[in-house]
Amino acid sequence: MKNFSPTIEKSEIQKFPTAQFTGRIITIDSEAEAERAARALLKEEFLGLDTETRPSFRKGVHYNVSLLQLSTADTCFLFRLCRTGLTDTLVELLESKSVKKIGLSLHDDFSMLKARRSFTPGSFVELQKYVSEFGIQEMGLQKIYAIIFAERISKSQQLTNWDADVLTDKQKMYAATDAWACLNIYNHLRRIKESK
Repeated sequence: MKNFSPTIEKSEIQKFPTAQFTGRIITIDSEAEAERAARALLKEEFLGLDTETRPSFRKGVHYNVSLLQLSTADTCFLFRLCRTGLTDTLVELLESKSVKKIGLSLHDDFSMLKARRSFTPGSFVELQKYVSEFGIQEMGLQKIYAIIFAERISKSQQLTNWDADVLTDKQKMYAATDAWACLNIYNHLRRIKESK
């Protein structure tokens, strides 16, 4: 099985071209839209998952998770949880054992989501653990992606306001790219594993 470089320097990543999601990005603003989208996603086998939370720059001030991103290979849904909450079908999707959710630091994502509504996570893949089977020791998405694809994921929108009335195109692209990148890493490594 192919072994990748275990680590990478930040300076090396800066030389790489930027990776960006090129599919459709669908922003979900209402409970009805959230239910429809979640029902459609229940038919998928694998989904990239990520969340965004409005950053707090004051000690002791914390915000609820603002955004849940769920991505297929060609479409990313941005669920604005600050508007929709965790709907029944979204909870069903998160608990589903037939839809595998792929993400990084999923323990953190799930605990943030559970603060909105309790659920028991179904089938999922923790990338930090999965990539270690391929000799990768890094824990962050940007470095893991760079090691595998020699491309750079931009983190410039990370500390923006995810509860804003309207998300900017840059925010949407950042959020979609992160969820899609998790799926892309998993699919690539899964194919390597299966080819052996």
